Amino acid sequence: MSEQTIPFLQHCGVVTEEAPAGVSRLSVVVASPISNTRGHAHGGLLMTMLDVALGRAARDSVEGATGFITIDLQTAFLAPGEGRLVTEGRATGGGRNIVFCEGEVRNEAGRIVAKATGVFKPVLPSPA
Repeated sequence: MSEQTIPFLQHCGVVTEEAPAGVSRLSVVVASPISNTRGHAHGGLLMTMLDVALGRAARDSVEGATGFITIDLQTAFLAPGEGRLVTEGRATGGGRNIVFCEGEVRNEAGRIVAKATGVFKPVLPSPA
């Protein structure tokens, strides 16, 4: 499925990356406009990337889904985010109406910067 451009992601310089089936992957290079006062990736950026990656994984796990609604997102920040960061999201369970997902943001060395679990409601076309 082709991805719609999300203006906020574009503003932050977030790029959709190729990923294996069942995985959603995004990347960004941390720069001053999207960093905190210490020069690390802003927590809001990390949460946004996790929300989108997990939500896309949720959508892709339900045939016919056109989008997603985040019901719950739990995030843990584990290390400062610097340089190029890659976020991956995967659906871990659920069904047609609710999908459970998990994911993480890693730095170039592969260290986990942040991780999240989420619950998503796929947006399905209205019955005719």
